Amino acid sequence: MSKSLNIRDKQVKNTIELFDGGATIPFVARYRKERTNNLDEVALADIQKLNQYYIDLEKRKKYIIDKIDSEEKLTSELKSKIENTFDSTVLEDIYLPFKSKRKTKAVVARDNGLEPLAKIIMSQKSYDLNSSAIKFVIKNINNTDEALEGARHIIAEWINENIGVRELLRSDFEKSSKLKSKVVKSKIEEADKYSDYFDYEQTISRIPSHRFLAITRAVNLGLLKMSVAVDEEYILNKIYRKFIRGNSESAEQIELAINDAYKRLLKPSIENELLNKIKEKSDVDAIKVFEKNLSQLLLASPLGQKNILAIDPGFKSGCKVVCINKNGDLQHNENIYPHPPQKQHKLASSKIFNLTKAYKIEAIAIGNGTAGRETERFVKGLKLKLPIFLISEDGASVYSASKIAREEFGNYDVTVRGAVSIGRRLMDPLAELVKIDAKSIGVGQYQHEVNQTKLQESLDNATLSAVNKVGVNLNTAGKHLLAYVSGLGPALAQNIVDYRSENGSFGTRKELLKVARLGNKAFEQSAGFLRIKNAKNPLDNSGIHPESYELVNKIAKSKKIKISDLIGNTELINSINFSEYSTNEIGDLTLTDIKNELLKPGLDPRSILAEISFDDNIRTINDLNEGMELTGKVVNITNFGAFVDLGIKESGLIHLSNMADRYINNPNEIVSLQQAVDVRIISLEVDKKRIGLKLI
Repeated sequence: MSKSLNIRDKQVKNTIELFDGGATIPFVARYRKERTNNLDEVALADIQKLNQYYIDLEKRKKYIIDKIDSEEKLTSELKSKIENTFDSTVLEDIYLPFKSKRKTKAVVARDNGLEPLAKIIMSQKSYDLNSSAIKFVIKNINNTDEALEGARHIIAEWINENIGVRELLRSDFEKSSKLKSKVVKSKIEEADKYSDYFDYEQTISRIPSHRFLAITRAVNLGLLKMSVAVDEEYILNKIYRKFIRGNSESAEQIELAINDAYKRLLKPSIENELLNKIKEKSDVDAIKVFEKNLSQLLLASPLGQKNILAIDPGFKSGCKVVCINKNGDLQHNENIYPHPPQKQHKLASSKIFNLTKAYKIEAIAIGNGTAGRETERFVKGLKLKLPIFLISEDGASVYSASKIAREEFGNYDVTVRGAVSIGRRLMDPLAELVKIDAKSIGVGQYQHEVNQTKLQESLDNATLSAVNKVGVNLNTAGKHLLAYVSGLGPALAQNIVDYRSENGSFGTRKELLKVARLGNKAFEQSAGFLRIKNAKNPLDNSGIHPESYELVNKIAKSKKIKISDLIGNTELINSINFSEYSTNEIGDLTLTDIKNELLKPGLDPRSILAEISFDDNIRTINDLNEGMELTGKVVNITNFGAFVDLGIKESGLIHLSNMADRYINNPNEIVSLQQAVDVRIISLEVDKKRIGLKLI
């Protein structure tokens, strides 16, 4: 495992021991740096995945050995071969001849007693094959042609199950096969979105993941047909040379069997295996992009605890306006109708003025959906001298109709819930977005084509990582945010909320141990990520783990100072030689983290939120021209580029090749979600609603 991951044996061993002991990735990455020699979350996740792969592989090996043994076909050599195989594909090749088979042509031929004839043919020693075959014209075999055909079916099965043949084909298919796609002629208009793939051909090993998934989607929709092309003559000649010796009647029969094996058994099997492999690789690439995007979105800059006026905009149905306080509690809601057909501009203006004063509003959040830009212009025109933010509505409707929203706002309709969600997203994106199924948030591509179980697992891990990077206020966080804290989960999160309801706010982290079913292991895993503002012990509002409190006390005592006076005392902290306090359990890596936390306890890693203003003269795609330079906001990142919101309905695309004057492998090298970017329009297809951009 260490070789494949390029990580030292000891690091891998220690990491697996920690995972086996119930530790989570965020906990290990943050508080067990000495044990892993500072492996980051990506490396830890790789170890966890590969370890699970080998666990599953060992289970499969045991099943195969037991199955073959039960049929009394297990030899010591075969058992050793299975036990020393660490590739699941090779393992299945070994098991293939022993698998239970349905009534195949080869099975029927064996039942008719034709296996000895097949062996005679394969030996290629018979000089009168017809005389050999006539001996098998019995029972269900009417003539020598039928006998030879049955024997060929058995030979075809042997060739199909030959490990060397399968490896040969697998190698050739992976290196030189081409993926082809053609449009279904009756679906040309319907498939216009996939016109790039109407007559597409690409070496399969080089096809980008996003192209493969696009083709897969179109095939699933019945718009395209997909096939794999190889040089069959070249491959068949390789197999001929492996089995055929000279020219003879037997050689002719073997050649026929090889052709049959290739067409009927090998090609479909290897082709399917290859497509599955490419699909799996494409899934991994796409899921990585999705995970990275989600992580950036969850870690987007929060405005912080402010009184917010949030608007869920609309035309005919009006704009739903809500006022929420610094804790995110709903204070007021009503509708305004500043847009056509009602055009109640004066009344709407008056209401906004009054609400901003009555509820001491500090910022305004406006949903970016239908009527979003129009509502933004309306509010800006009021000159309220308040920051105004356009907030993504992706997933807001999903939240509004969810059980979570009903629990929070059971007495209000979905429009109120949606507006509150928009306001809370401005205040703290992380705390609000954890309530929504990540697949509904609108980042990533081809999410319905990838493996859904792996996608969900990856997105859950991204959320877990983001929540624990930021830390969670133990006394104000809802159960949905608490559930993602290392070591907790939904049940303990609910128990914490219930404890708060019954006993009031937590005064110390140690008090967590009084929560129902929250034991020492859960406390160990979670305590460092939970914050208590104005706690009795100031370390409870930091990222310093309780297991290190004694050490910090020792440092403070040695300087004859209280911990509260030590925290934030830059000059004093920088004068301390932290290495003097190193122990077997706490080394320089952890001591550096402790020092940083003492300098800036509980520092939020997220940046400060800044307003992004779009050009007010740009309202639709028809207002755009090639060469125009604009400011936009990155709203989605894919393997091939980044999509940018220009303040209109359609997003523009900065292709990878237009991000810099050097080679770029990944858009994340240059841009991140929610980033303000200056772009130039380099291509414009109004009819297809395509906008090509270049980063400037």
